[in-house]
Amino acid sequence: MRYATTPRRWRSGTEPATARSDLKLRFLLSVIFTPVFALMTAAFAVFAAMAKPTSAPSRDTLVGFAIVCFVLTVFALVDLYVVIRRRRVEL
Repeated sequence: MRYATTPRRWRSGTEPATARSDLKLRFLLSVIFTPVFALMTAAFAVFAAMAKPTSAPSRDTLVGFAIVCFVLTVFALVDLYVVIRRRRVEL
């Protein structure tokens, strides 16, 4: 007799057990937002370099924005790599 095993994670609704993400949409979003975040990183870095100590957004704020945009750029690049790799395997 075979015993029923409990799933590792309980499903809460009617979502399919083998749900897949939309690779075309993820590819499009990564292609659009990677250069946008890269340009924003460069712009905030330049503004931070030109900021005076008494400027309205402080230099630390601009550096923080540049770091956040850099992290988002890296995230978009990694997602683009993953999507391209998965599309090669699946299609």
